[in-house]
Amino acid sequence: MKNCSLAYGYKTVVTGINGSVEPGEALALIGPNGSGKTTFLQAIIGIVRVSHGELSMPKALSIGYVPQQVDLDLTFPITARQVVAMGLSRKTGFLGLLKKDQKQAVEDALNHVGLLNRADVRFGDLSGGQRQRILLARAIVARPTLILLDEPFNGLDEPNRRELLNIMKAAKQEGIAFVVSTHDLVIADAICEKALLLAGHQVAFGPLKEVMTKENITNAYGGSIPAASAGLTFSEIAEG
Repeated sequence: MKNCSLAYGYKTVVTGINGSVEPGEALALIGPNGSGKTTFLQAIIGIVRVSHGELSMPKALSIGYVPQQVDLDLTFPITARQVVAMGLSRKTGFLGLLKKDQKQAVEDALNHVGLLNRADVRFGDLSGGQRQRILLARAIVARPTLILLDEPFNGLDEPNRRELLNIMKAAKQEGIAFVVSTHDLVIADAICEKALLLAGHQVAFGPLKEVMTKENITNAYGGSIPAASAGLTFSEIAEG
């Protein structure tokens, strides 16, 4: 992105964004509520308009997206396997019939997130952490080059947080890039090389430890520090 502004209709909501993410990297989107994190993700997938500047993506780029809210009715009788198969909908056509290699891709994605043994369980009967991993498998199954995650760790217990981190680390080893919206600085430090700090505009972009200084965080959050709830001391990120 080069000096990008993002807009809903004619209303500009985020300004001055510059930065990039390379294969195998993870970029943390950090900022207070309403700072533009979800807007940034939606701009990448084309829902939000880039009103100024340049957003350039390789022609071969394919994107997987895990939204903040579960986008499925939890009472609907659909299995974990079927949810993952939805990630292939662009390739399966209207009837959604899977070829042999596509069925194997679904199996592989389920195995990748450690839930092959829960494949035929109704999605709504899974735990919150398991549902999040299934949604990540849905994003992974089409073998994207970039995955966007909007607050993926919200509400997860520690074992599921660790499991999700391990899945992401393995995917990065395969060259998949991530853009992760999060309030949790510990999570950002565990998985992300870069950070984009937002407050309706770009406060800072660059290597995580250079971005997450006391000065930058104070500027973004208006003097309130989100580190206490994340269990993080600033010395763990940067003393700035």
